[in-house]
Amino acid sequence: MLDGPRRYTRREVAELAGMPPERTRRLWRALGFADVPDEDRAFSDADVAALARLSALIATGFIDPDTEASIVRAMGQSLSRLADWQIDMFAALLADRSAEAVADIVRHAEALLPLMSELQDYVWRRHLAANTGRLRAGSPGAGDRRQLAVGFADLVGYTTRSRGMGGRELGAMVEDFEGLSADLIARHRGRVVKAVGDGVLFTAGNPVDAVEIALRLPVEWSAADDRPPLRVGVAFGAVLTRLGDVYAPVVNLASRLTSIARPGTVLVDEELARRLRGVDAYRVRPLNRVSVRGYDNLQPWLVRRRTDGNADAVAALEGMLDEIADDVLRPPDPAGPG
Repeated sequence: MLDGPRRYTRREVAELAGMPPERTRRLWRALGFADVPDEDRAFSDADVAALARLSALIATGFIDPDTEASIVRAMGQSLSRLADWQIDMFAALLADRSAEAVADIVRHAEALLPLMSELQDYVWRRHLAANTGRLRAGSPGAGDRRQLAVGFADLVGYTTRSRGMGGRELGAMVEDFEGLSADLIARHRGRVVKAVGDGVLFTAGNPVDAVEIALRLPVEWSAADDRPPLRVGVAFGAVLTRLGDVYAPVVNLASRLTSIARPGTVLVDEELARRLRGVDAYRVRPLNRVSVRGYDNLQPWLVRRRTDGNADAVAALEGMLDEIADDVLRPPDPAGPG
């Protein structure tokens, strides 16, 4: 897996790469790896080559020496999750196998590693191209600050439900949720920022795309029986994008909106509601103001899809139901989504 034997100590790697030992230790930790004793020969030629490539990148000016650890940390966290999934899949193949079968699987895995590496490189390049397209579509000179819709989709009652589930059943539900969310968000030109067991954080550049994602997620998720309901909150505003994550008050606002949403509903902030006015496909109406952590007088807006046919009668009935729902608006979850 390391593409060669472990031959060097940490200090020898630093010397061969022409880096101070403390710098190599800092980068090693940033990748997410525990310290190894100075006398252990835990490193290979690939480690020396990786440090040499990092030095070459810094020399080009593409990476600033002051931010190298942050960039390495983001890579380590992303690839660690991928490696965890791959090893879990590999372990499942090895379970309850004979020694001969295990040896055969290991031989096949050695042959598959180069193919997986090439596939990962392809996916990375396609994401580079896609994100370059998003950058070009944004405001000139905006850099890492953009106007985006930020949404949370949160499984209601996940903690209570997961206590009564076996590991395999819980894993299947999480896989179904993440798979459906990723498919639907990509279908509507959004991006999954990160997913945890009970929720997903996503962004979209277009308000209509964001609302389509928010409205479709609970419907498509509940199409299968015996699944916990989903609630969604979305806010729109200036967002700082950094190392694949998003930071801004609207991220917290979307989280708070999600925490007070009733199961199966979508709440948005005032800015997103304003941008949806005049869009015939949706009905947007304000609910009672509430106090949540960080917001003493939060105005949530309920979004629903406008129906065809007997639209006036349906709208009147939905308005009555909304009034009732408004009076019993779900109390906020102190922990918030995610």
